[in-house]
Order: sequence, then structure tokens, then C-alpha cells
Amino acid sequence: MKQAIGKRRQKRMKMVLPVRVWARDAANKPVLELAHTLDITPNGARLGAIRHELKAGDKLMLQYHQRKIQFRVVWIAPVEGTAEFQVGLQTVGGGGETWGLELSGCLKADDYETETIPISPPSDGN
Repeated sequence: MKQAIGKRRQKRMKMVLPVRVWARDAANKPVLELAHTLDITPNGARLGAIRHELKAGDKLMLQYHQRKIQFRVVWIAPVEGTAEFQVGLQTVGGGGETWGLELSGCLKADDYETETIPISPPSDGN
């Protein structure tokens, strides 16, 4: 099920963090990659520089500093003109202080937020 644009559960914060990614490739072989976040939320992330094609629903482990966090792949998109993918992730289980960073108060609207359009009240026919 695709999530409607502008209907995110949490706002994204643009933040590039170096991460290690443990996953399994299409042949179910273990893969270790160095990648980075493009933006994060308290319960998810968008990764860049992923070189192995993953599938929605795949589970992977991500390490940021000493934190190891388990995620589920929500979506994956090829980066045009490269052999890389961007990957949308959601935490499995927990949540809370996923990144070990204070995120409240600094989360801003992402590029996908829709504009509010005022609607006039219906006329009474006069």
C-alpha cells in the first residue's frame, strides 16, 4: 500500500549520517555495505549509496556509531545514471530514541508536504 504524498506519520529531518548496513541480497547471501542517511525520523530513515537491490519487506540491520537498529524496507528506488538505490526504512519494534539524537523541535517539513488550499463555505443560494 502506497502512502499518500503529504500524509507522512512523521516529518523528516535532513541529516547525513554514516551507517553500516547488514542485509541479504536476492540470492539470500549476507551483504555488508557502507552507506549514509539522507534524512531521518525518530522511527525511520531514507538511505543513499545502497548498491544491492533490496525488496520492500526485507529486514536489515543498520549501525550508527555503537547503535545497532533493525529496520524493515518500505520502498526502494534506483538513482538514475548510477548503480545505486535510495531506500526508505521503518524501525522494527521499538522506536523512541532510535538514533540517540535529540530530534524533537528540529524536525521540519519535508519536500513532499502538500500546500493547504482554503475552501470557501458553500453558498446558501442567494
